[in-house]
Amino acid sequence: MSDADTLSHSLPAASAVEEEPSHPAYRHQFDDMAQQFEASHLGMWVFLITEIMFFGGLFGGYTIYRSLYHEAFADTSQYMNIVLGAFNTSVLIASSLTMALAVHAAQTGLQKPLVRFLLATMALGSVFLVIKYFEYSEKFHHHHFPGPNFHYEGPWARQAEILFSFYFVMTGMHALHMVVGIGLLSYLVWKASKRVFDATYYTPVEMIGLYWHFVDIVWIFLFPLLYLIGPHHMGGHS
Repeated sequence: MSDADTLSHSLPAASAVEEEPSHPAYRHQFDDMAQQFEASHLGMWVFLITEIMFFGGLFGGYTIYRSLYHEAFADTSQYMNIVLGAFNTSVLIASSLTMALAVHAAQTGLQKPLVRFLLATMALGSVFLVIKYFEYSEKFHHHHFPGPNFHYEGPWARQAEILFSFYFVMTGMHALHMVVGIGLLSYLVWKASKRVFDATYYTPVEMIGLYWHFVDIVWIFLFPLLYLIGPHHMGGHS
């Protein structure tokens, strides 16, 4: 074989090497960045499905007991602080907006707006947790935490303890997911400050954005199920 033939056989291989994705975030097991994004997207949705199954079990248990003790649950609802619950709902809706704006900033390669919107989302999530802390404190003060010190006036004490058990488990798990979300947002802020994300690579921002929206949606269901069961005093019962 001549030198010319040898060179002609080597050219396609060289071209293939040049056409391989060169982005630092590219992983060799994928054909290109688009396939890598699709795999990440699929993985996140599979994870969210497992989360739906987890919270679905809690919602299912709540539904059964509410159907059994509807009148008791309605009476107990007066002790839920609807003002704080409604305010927290608006806070999370606002955080979903800032998270969506952060994803858009990442997709368009806007570095400073990306960091600002991520920080705003973290701030709103922190506000939610602070308000939840005061709400929990109120429940402890009135001895509405399930256990040996639980106290409830009226004929529905046993059933009320069941509702408060669901309240603390469901909102507690939601708050835990919020803490995890804020931690993930901190990671994004750190990466964004190093200008890792641009119009060609923003997968982590979009994936964590999906997680954040999921957590917000869970609260949208929790609020009416726990706070709006029956008539109660605005601001909670003292």
